[in-house]
Amino acid sequence: MCGILGAVGVKEKFDLDFAKAGIDTMANRGPNDTGFWSEGDASLAHCRLSVLDPTSAGHQPMVSPDQRYVLVFNGEIYNFRELREELSDTCSDWRSNSDSEVLLIAYARWGKEFLQHLTGMFALGIWDREKKSLFLARDRIGVKPLYYASYKGGLIFSSRPSALFAYCPKLSTSINIEGLALYLEAGYFPSPFTLYSSVCKLPAGHWLEYCTGKTETGSYWSPLFIEPVDNWMCRAENEVLDELDCLMTKSVRSRLVSDVPLGAFLSGGIDSSLVVALMRKVRNDPIKTFTIGFHEPQYDESRHAQAVANLLGTDHHQEVLSVDDLLALVPSFHQHFDEPFFDSSAFPALAVSRLARKEVTVVLGGDGGDELFGGYHYYSILRRLESFYRFPQMMRAGLARLLSRVPSHKCRLLASVLGEPDALHAFRFMRSIKKDFGWVLSKDVSPETNLDQVFFQTIEQMPKNLSAVECAMRLDLSHVLPEEYLQKTDLSSMAYSLEAREPLLDHELVEWSLKLPLSFKLRGGTSKYLLRRLASRYLPEEIINRPKQGFAVPIDRWLRGPLQEWARERIDDSKLYDRFSLDRNQVLKLFDLHLSGQRDVHPRLWAILMLVPFA
Repeated sequence: MCGILGAVGVKEKFDLDFAKAGIDTMANRGPNDTGFWSEGDASLAHCRLSVLDPTSAGHQPMVSPDQRYVLVFNGEIYNFRELREELSDTCSDWRSNSDSEVLLIAYARWGKEFLQHLTGMFALGIWDREKKSLFLARDRIGVKPLYYASYKGGLIFSSRPSALFAYCPKLSTSINIEGLALYLEAGYFPSPFTLYSSVCKLPAGHWLEYCTGKTETGSYWSPLFIEPVDNWMCRAENEVLDELDCLMTKSVRSRLVSDVPLGAFLSGGIDSSLVVALMRKVRNDPIKTFTIGFHEPQYDESRHAQAVANLLGTDHHQEVLSVDDLLALVPSFHQHFDEPFFDSSAFPALAVSRLARKEVTVVLGGDGGDELFGGYHYYSILRRLESFYRFPQMMRAGLARLLSRVPSHKCRLLASVLGEPDALHAFRFMRSIKKDFGWVLSKDVSPETNLDQVFFQTIEQMPKNLSAVECAMRLDLSHVLPEEYLQKTDLSSMAYSLEAREPLLDHELVEWSLKLPLSFKLRGGTSKYLLRRLASRYLPEEIINRPKQGFAVPIDRWLRGPLQEWARERIDDSKLYDRFSLDRNQVLKLFDLHLSGQRDVHPRLWAILMLVPFA
């Protein structure tokens, strides 16, 4: 992995000190090498984590053989060797064994259409010295981040917002109320929104071109238009299963290309266990696997991971902590997460990344299996609710009123779900951290965009014949996965200069899964039906059928216990309200409600507390 930074068209002389300051904020993303290139009003900078061709031949910024194009690139192109063969008639004198050089030659030959040829995760910038134009792109699924801002008549871009502000100290840090409101409702910043009015995030599967003061953006790939293929229901199940096996094996094999030590995260759940099993299938040498265990059994998955490691014969590494040991990671969290981030599973993600980096530079993970194959519990809930919303509205409203009177947190939430007009509005409620806890921004603040609009504008692009569950899975794939879960993985791993690869998010596998009829994902009371069937070829039933656990962290308990004074001090900080237009009384009410034990308000509270370092 790497960090990239650049500026073009800025009416300001290039300052190497500012460029170095920007790169320094991303030093953990690229500890092995740094590079700077400048010409006229274009400048590019790069910090490198050497994974492929770690020699100086892979140094960036990289200039094309004809000297026309200059590249900065973060990520990995897994099919670069096949592309290199295909491009042999364009370039016969390769200077390196890197995928970066292949990108340059591919862009020179195909222009922006070269994106359709790539398999991998990436954020990149290419400067055309002849046309005086900049081309930016982010990978299809959004594994790698990319931010940009207009500045003094030009454009600046980087892997992280902090690098933009270090490179351009005068760039406005004013708060984007639209982005802030969405964060406080969703728990993440949907692209293109960020916390700052001056900074945008390039959406997954998009490109941007800048030339002589004009900026154009476009999409080159989207999961939204892909429809389930109904006649796949007529195929023999084993035939469909073989196809999935082939796609996943191919994806895992392609992600094992590395010139540095490589391993895998192993939680003991289906997704990571299947990835490790397939690694074992295509490799002969022992695989290094990594797990964080907890002393508290309700949070601990390590015994399941150990069972998989024993079965597959991996070189297993495990660190056992108390969940309260994760509190020691709070300073590291605030150092490396340079945007507000509410997902507390970032703490164990940091811990397992720290453990893995002691042994390897690259790890494979299991992100994406739930979104693609129906793993989250609320997909099953939503499927049952679809028939409920066909009942008369008066009947539904009456049931919701009855439930709302029950003094139970879960009953209150269920009452709100049943009070929604349809299943997709219910899903928006389920996916929101706002829930029924009310508005926390000042009354005089009225953002124009809310989560309803983000979700339903996305739904409008989908085929009209999709069920609510299929729409929900596409919403998660388009918004929650790239902007929350993959952001967490990227920042947690990069905090320790560790490259994380996601074989379940190969775009061919994603496209195939979107064509898969829903009954292959949810069947009866079974979630991830087909993926479980595949896992049964490699893993024992006790691993496949154990309840889903996830990277849970007891933030709710911490806020009532060891973090109570810490939280109180921050909630009392006047800068929080001055900077973010929050209603102090509403925030204090939320905190007191949580402390009372009547409701579990911790996701909303934690999101507010994560704003404090940015006040």
